[in-house]
Amino acid sequence: MKLAIVPGSFDPVTNGHLDLARRAAGLFDRVIVVVMDNAEKQYLFSREERFALVQQAVRELPGVEADMWAGMLWEYARDKKACAIVKGVRSAQDLGYEILQARFNEEKWPGAQTVLLPPAPGMEELSSTELKRRAALGLDIANLAPWAVCRALLEKHHGQR
Repeated sequence: MKLAIVPGSFDPVTNGHLDLARRAAGLFDRVIVVVMDNAEKQYLFSREERFALVQQAVRELPGVEADMWAGMLWEYARDKKACAIVKGVRSAQDLGYEILQARFNEEKWPGAQTVLLPPAPGMEELSSTELKRRAALGLDIANLAPWAVCRALLEKHHGQR
């Protein structure tokens, strides 16, 4: 059984992330979307909140599940015996960063290859940062994220339910 990991901070999960997980599920037998922390980021949602939103979002995706991890990505891949780490690449800047990360992870755990996928058409500009920016401004985000995420963002930014 071929297992792939789709890692990220998912602060919060977007439809772009879900599209990546869906496409990974078409390539691998099993996919784990793993919520991780990045020391260089400040989060709007706690890891537990991000995990709950991801878990709810992937529930309808066959062969996809959610998990969270506080350690290094290569350790998670090793422990789960994953054969692939699937990452989205929206720009040349993303590509350069992801190639460096892929080399590091492969050096630490050669059992998993990094697979880089471009965004689906129309999702090139979609990111958690852009989603949060639009939500904070009160702009329509309904087509950018699952409803539970939209609701959680409204609660965080505007105290609405």
